[in-house]
Amino acid sequence: MPTVLRFAGRRVAIYPNDHRPAHVHVIGRGCEAVFNLNCAAGPVELRENYGFLRREIRQIEGAMTERLADLCAAWEEIHGIA
Repeated sequence: MPTVLRFAGRRVAIYPNDHRPAHVHVIGRGCEAVFNLNCAAGPVELRENYGFLRREIRQIEGAMTERLADLCAAWEEIHGIA
């Protein structure tokens, strides 16, 4: 599972054999959340949360929104979409 972004002790991963829609897994301090990217314009949307606090989710959404174009490009590259 390629890590495509790291911030605040968390890593953002995209599984190569994963399904659409484009989404990422955010993993950190024993928690995991899944966010749909809604490429290319967003918004980043929480799909599943396993342990992150609400304020952490807002921080994660903000960080991913800032890098949305990069995350969408990584999803396309990993899944062979050009």
